[in-house]
Amino acid sequence: MRILLVLAHPLEDSFAAAVARTAREALEVSGHVVDLLDLYAENFDPRLSKLERGGYFDVPYDTSAVADIAARLKAADGLIFVFPQWWFNFPAILKGFFDRVFAPGVAFSHDAAGGRIVPQLTHIRLLYALTTTGSPWWLVRLYMGDPVRRLLKRGIAAFCSKRLNFRMLSLHDMDRATDAKRRAHLDRVRKLLSAIS
Repeated sequence: MRILLVLAHPLEDSFAAAVARTAREALEVSGHVVDLLDLYAENFDPRLSKLERGGYFDVPYDTSAVADIAARLKAADGLIFVFPQWWFNFPAILKGFFDRVFAPGVAFSHDAAGGRIVPQLTHIRLLYALTTTGSPWWLVRLYMGDPVRRLLKRGIAAFCSKRLNFRMLSLHDMDRATDAKRRAHLDRVRKLLSAIS
């Protein structure tokens, strides 16, 4: 399987970077082809431009500003996102990735009858999110309603693909995580990704 592994963290020595390295190693050992897209290292601009927004309903929509990344997305069989949750949401660079790359003609098309969108990433078989939160699990899930999970599963995955395998693995309370807890989380990442067939 060809996996687009998207990393969204500005620090090369972050725990998110360690998760991405672990993910890549586990996938490659299992025989998968991994395309690592480090949004910061590749200097991805998350800002949706005036031209991009102004032409959002043009057919065809002009994706030339993100053509290389859109091609990488179209070539993938699976997507794995590695990122921290900040303020119970995506880092701005990852939100901008969705805004600019998950665009008409790439991730979906507009229904000619209006109102609905038609998924275009039907070749994507899995979407996994490997994430961390600074808050404890009960605050994220019970109080906040797990907004990132809902956005990924009910929004992005459901509207852009069909019948894909969705998983989210989170290390909660990251700011107080011990080295042992972090190592255990990396082991969970390794185990989860080694099981992908």
